[in-house]
Amino acid sequence: MEVIPISPRGYCYGVVDAMTLVRRIAADPDIPRPIHVLGMLVHNRQVTEAFAAIGVICLDEPGATRVELLEKVESGTVVFTAHGISPEVRLKALQRGLHIEDATCPDVARTHQLIEHHVEEGGFVVYVGISGHPEPEGACGVAPGAVHLVSCLDDVDRLPAFDAPLLVTNQTTMSQWDIKPIIAAIRDRFPTAMVQTEICLATQVRQEAVADQAGSADLLVVVGDARSNNSQRLAAVGTEIAGVPVMQVASVADIDTSRLPISGRIAVTSGASTPTAVTREVISYLKRYDGRQHPPETSIAVGNRVLPSLPRKRGGGQTT
Repeated sequence: MEVIPISPRGYCYGVVDAMTLVRRIAADPDIPRPIHVLGMLVHNRQVTEAFAAIGVICLDEPGATRVELLEKVESGTVVFTAHGISPEVRLKALQRGLHIEDATCPDVARTHQLIEHHVEEGGFVVYVGISGHPEPEGACGVAPGAVHLVSCLDDVDRLPAFDAPLLVTNQTTMSQWDIKPIIAAIRDRFPTAMVQTEICLATQVRQEAVADQAGSADLLVVVGDARSNNSQRLAAVGTEIAGVPVMQVASVADIDTSRLPISGRIAVTSGASTPTAVTREVISYLKRYDGRQHPPETSIAVGNRVLPSLPRKRGGGQTT
């Protein structure tokens, strides 16, 4: 069996920056305790467990908004995740006297600024994103009432008539193939709408790599947490664009050996929030697979192996 590691894959700079920030504040004795992350810092179970091991509590409850999660933080430090946060949540955290650390991805922050500026100029915004995901929650919260979430073609038909300039933008982790038909439908209804696509470069190049490199494989393995939207989009690109069967796994333990082509070719990629060590373990197992062994329980130790190293000061001293 031939294994084709797709490149680029894995951690993007926004995820690394967010994880490095949280690891740094966890090591700083002057940061108020306890430390709570409002949601999953990134959508990856191994990362969440690694932070729990160093005393960082990730608050996550299916269906709960960031405002609702904030009610569980009574004191100490609150960390806003890479997905971004609404002004309402930030204000409530300040009013409660919490110390704030913001890990919002710069690409998400730029989208928020784009929305804010357009609404301040008197316009409306249609935001293409996935309902219930924290990134659209934060973006739509930038200007409640002026930002309209669209998740599918049917939502376009339900949009009101706008009496002011309309801007169309999107969730950064969507795929270009997902948003293209939706934006086309919006343009049909609103021919004068301004469209600014905000798919982040890291997301785009990883999706394009799958489209370009996975087509010759018999199977694409996407290593990524089930709740990771960017991992789900990679899987969709594999199926819909590259035209290959896809298996999405959170770790080596999830591999379904009955689907492995023993004499075929397997392409492997991973989501932008997937630890490098987890992906390496999957690739290593697939390279050794001879049709007999079962997937092992993951041997990745929770802790440093899934967290990026802290930056070092000149002279080798570690920053805190």
